[in-house]
Amino acid sequence: MTQVHCLPAPRLRAAMSELVRGFGSETREVEQVVENLVEANLTGHDSHGVGMLPRYADAWLEGGLRPNAHVAIRTDGGAMLALDGQAGFGQVIGHETMRLAIERAQRHGSCIVALANAHHLGRIGAWAEMAVAEGLVALHLVNVISRPIVAPWGGGAARFGTNPFTLGIPVPGGEPIVLDFATSVVAQGKTRVAHNKGEALAPGRLLDDRGRPTTDPKYGVEEPLGALLTFGEYKGFGLALACELLGGALAAGMAVHGPADGSRRVLNGMLTIVFDPNRLADVSVFAREAQACLDWVRSAPPQPGFERVRLAGEPERECRAARLAHGIPLDATTWKELLAAAQKLGRSPSELNRLAGI
Repeated sequence: MTQVHCLPAPRLRAAMSELVRGFGSETREVEQVVENLVEANLTGHDSHGVGMLPRYADAWLEGGLRPNAHVAIRTDGGAMLALDGQAGFGQVIGHETMRLAIERAQRHGSCIVALANAHHLGRIGAWAEMAVAEGLVALHLVNVISRPIVAPWGGGAARFGTNPFTLGIPVPGGEPIVLDFATSVVAQGKTRVAHNKGEALAPGRLLDDRGRPTTDPKYGVEEPLGALLTFGEYKGFGLALACELLGGALAAGMAVHGPADGSRRVLNGMLTIVFDPNRLADVSVFAREAQACLDWVRSAPPQPGFERVRLAGEPERECRAARLAHGIPLDATTWKELLAAAQKLGRSPSELNRLAGI
């Protein structure tokens, strides 16, 4: 187990803002990128938090990430949009995409958006949360154009990415349901987090470079690389394939169909459906039935080892409250990688340490 720094969120934001300025980002972009990444850490999704910045730095230096790019509308059909992310920061492109989708759904009742060519969109749940905050339902199917890291069901080698699926449902009078997961058993970034912490993965999550089961996370991070498994065996594989075909081949015009090219950039395609539930049903009936259902589900007695039944979105809200109160843990290896990224970007590692209080 490596040393762990525990940083208050404001200090981490300050340090990461200093780093992101090294991309040449405008002030608003710095704020959006840092807020999104720190929020991922706050909600417990360290795989999609500030630890991604070293890879972003490599992608930018290679020319695969374009700072200060904005979403472009390729096709405008009113309630249907096709957008180009222009390889811009996904934290900016995702936000701009959702602002368009929300406005169109409020105007037309629903909106289908095909987004292509966005650099890493981060935690997809953040985009569903924007919709549910406006009382809208959001559905996202996402593909990943990068090194293939997930094996198909029955296969012994990687053929596609972790292909996230996300669903946000507003609950009148209650907290929203935000279901957000990689179609692999765990996100690829979680192998990086485990590797940096010196921890093993649980069995049934990863294959080594010869297609054999392993718990060593290095096979998700270092050569020779292995492959993650899909969740739920053939079910997760089927959903991953749907994300590849709809988020990739359809929405982005770019699906995975070959080995990695060695580049560090991560591109996402995303098919998003946003709609107003109040246009489909009596809001009072929906509120009554939804609350009755959730109360019934929560009333199930817990299994051994569980405190109670938790619904999608609850663990993130609980983690956020705890980390706001007690700080965000970052292992020493990840911090060292962040300092190295800062140096690559022409920023002072000692200034990052000062701002973080390390």
